[in-house]
Amino acid sequence: MLLKGPYKKIEPASGAIIMANGIFLIGAIDAFPILDIQLGRYLAFILLIMWIVIYKSLSVQFLHRDFLILFIQHPVNSFVIGTWIAGVSVLCNVFIKYFPDILLITQAIGILNTFLWLFFLMNCFYNFKQLLFDHQDYPVHGAILLSTVGTQSIIILLNNVFFRFPTYFSEAIIILGFIFYLAGMILIGNRYLKQKNWTIADDWSNTNCIIHGALSITGLAIVTTNTFTPEFVTVFWLIVFALLIIVEVIEVIRAIKRIQLYGWNKGIFTYQITQWSRNFTFGMFYTFSLVMHLNPFYPIQDSLYRFQEGFMKFWAWIVLAALIVQIAISVKSRIETSSVARKSQVR
Repeated sequence: MLLKGPYKKIEPASGAIIMANGIFLIGAIDAFPILDIQLGRYLAFILLIMWIVIYKSLSVQFLHRDFLILFIQHPVNSFVIGTWIAGVSVLCNVFIKYFPDILLITQAIGILNTFLWLFFLMNCFYNFKQLLFDHQDYPVHGAILLSTVGTQSIIILLNNVFFRFPTYFSEAIIILGFIFYLAGMILIGNRYLKQKNWTIADDWSNTNCIIHGALSITGLAIVTTNTFTPEFVTVFWLIVFALLIIVEVIEVIRAIKRIQLYGWNKGIFTYQITQWSRNFTFGMFYTFSLVMHLNPFYPIQDSLYRFQEGFMKFWAWIVLAALIVQIAISVKSRIETSSVARKSQVR
């Protein structure tokens, strides 16, 4: 039964905060032994507290009729549920790494997350139908690729938290996620090809970085489940790497344009919940590279092995720096919001 009455509203995409911080604890933190060995468990516990606070509010909001009906019917915003699923999946993988003794609790959370994914799956089919056939001119953005992110996170979760599933099952889920990706990219491409007078400063969304992030988590799903061939994975990694460079060059150009138009603060240092998607995609590419690099099932040429090794040393610092900057922007926003609230109370 759906709830009625007042409730504390929260950004539906807040699950991205857990995704972004959690993927750092799974992957790039390995490059910083002090953070990993000495502080890792404390950081994981802080992440757990954040998850409880955020997901409590998300759950209450989700169960309210005035939010749920409009939300799941929205052809783009409903894909944000993918952040909830991926956030839980990432958290469970953090538990496996830092708190292996609570495996039963982790598995219980994993089962609940799988049921949420099944609900999300039906919603994805419904809204892809709307976008592909009924609302072809809708201004979509990278959030629709969360269909891929949520789906791939589930197969990673199931294989890590329970047991290695049969190859055909893992392949089927991974291929489904990739089909979602292709459908999403067709819609995103269609939007920018058909829309006239769009500008990179105002119409290129933060969530478009999921263009490479969704492929990174697809790669991580592949190298976690040992599906597909080593040759395929090598080519796939190179494609994802190329997309990472292309999309982030666009992001740099966009940042420059926004600074020119709006200044530093409004241009790039004003907080938006969607900014966390960049931290997640950065961390996800590192994690994909790391697991591929360490997995003997995927031997690669010495030259690429050395390149990956050197690149990960550099990229780990990018992941950490981007996360620190994003946390600072978030804290700055909260301070400013609190200050405005206090002033309004005084008046």
